[in-house]
Amino acid sequence: MIVIVRQGDSLWDYSQLFGIPLTLIVASNKQVNPNQMMIGQQIAIPGYELQTHTIQSGDTLWGIAQTNQMPIDLLYLVNPGIQPMALQIGQNINIPRRITNSIISDVDHYTYDKMRADIQRLRNLYPFMDQQIIGNSVLNKDIIELRIGTGTRQKHINGSFHATEWITTPIIMKFLNDYVLALTNSQQIRGLNLLPFFESNTLSLVPMVNPDGVDLVLDGADAAGSKRDFVLSINDGNTDFSEWKANINGVDLNNQYPALWETEADRKPTSPQPRDFPGYQPLSEPEAIAMANLAQQWPFEILNAFHTQGQEIYWGFQGLEPPQSETIVEEFSRVSGYEAIQYVDSYAGYKDWFIQEFQRPGYTVELGIGVNPLPISQFDEIYEDTLGIMLATLYM
Repeated sequence: MIVIVRQGDSLWDYSQLFGIPLTLIVASNKQVNPNQMMIGQQIAIPGYELQTHTIQSGDTLWGIAQTNQMPIDLLYLVNPGIQPMALQIGQNINIPRRITNSIISDVDHYTYDKMRADIQRLRNLYPFMDQQIIGNSVLNKDIIELRIGTGTRQKHINGSFHATEWITTPIIMKFLNDYVLALTNSQQIRGLNLLPFFESNTLSLVPMVNPDGVDLVLDGADAAGSKRDFVLSINDGNTDFSEWKANINGVDLNNQYPALWETEADRKPTSPQPRDFPGYQPLSEPEAIAMANLAQQWPFEILNAFHTQGQEIYWGFQGLEPPQSETIVEEFSRVSGYEAIQYVDSYAGYKDWFIQEFQRPGYTVELGIGVNPLPISQFDEIYEDTLGIMLATLYM
C-alpha cells in the first residue's frame, strides 16, 4: 500500500500509526532517506492494502475510524485532501486493511505460472521482499530467487530440483507467506518472535529450480513447447510424465555438479532420460549453472536443498563438512522427526558440491514419505514437519 508524505511525517510515525515494525517499513523503502523525506513522496507500507468504502447517510470520518478500530489520522493519510465536514453520500473513500490471512491457499497443481502469480501478490503486499532473476531455464523461464531480511547471516533454501518433487515449491512458498504474516502482525510461529531473525539473517529462497520439468509433470507434453517431440521420444512415447525428474533436456539437475561427477556418471544413463542422466559433462545445464553462480555470489552459512521423499536429511560429503554441520542437523532432526544420515552412496548433487567448495553446512532434506510425486493430501503434514527445519535455519 502506498501513502503520500505530508509535512512533518516520518517513517517512525507510519510505524506507530500502522503498527508495523520500523525495520520493515525502512526495508520496504530502500530508495528513501528517512532523514530527508519530502512532501508528496510515495512510501510503501507493508502488510496493508486499500479497500473502498462508499459513504452512507450518517457516516462521519470519526465514526468510520471507530468502526474500523483505527486512528482517524490513518483515514486522513490514505485520503489526501479529504474534507471531513463535506462528505457526500455515494462518495468513495479509502480504508487501509491489514492483511491477516495467507494469500497462498491453492497449493495443488503448483505450476510455474501459479508460483509467479503468488510471488507477485506477495511482493505487492510485502515490498521488503526482494527478487532477482538468477538465470533462465532451457525454455527461457526465469529462475527466481527471493530474499528476505536485512541481516548479514546468509541462509538458503531451494526446491524442485527434480520435477516430480514439485510439492517442495508450495511448501517453501507457504513458509514465506507465514513468515511475512508473522512479521507484519507481530505474531509468533511456534513460540518464536521472527523480527530478530529478519534483522540478523538474509534468507535466500529459490522455490523452483526446474520450472520446465515441473510444468511438464503437471501439464504434459504441450508444456515442453519446442521440446515436445524430444520429451515424448525419451519418455517412450508415453504422455504420462508423472515420473519425470529431469529438466527439459533430459538431464538430472541434481547430478550436475563437479563433486565426484565422474563416479556418478559411470553408473548412470549415458544419454538423456526422464531421470538420472547426469549430462555429458558437469554444469552443462543453465539451471544448474544458475544455482552454482548463486552459491558463489553469497556466503551462505547454511544451504538446504528440499527434495522428496524419505523423511531423511543427508548432511555430509567426503568428510569435508565442518563440525557445526552435526549440531545443526541434530536440531533439524529434533524439530522434524526426520532421520539424519551423514553419508550416502550418491554424488554430484548440489549439496555435495556446496560442501566441497565452501566447507560449510549443506543439507539434502527428503520431505515426506511414499512414492513421488507425493499426493497433495500429504501437504499439511509435510509442511508441519518441515516448518521446524525452516525456522531452525534462521536461528541456528
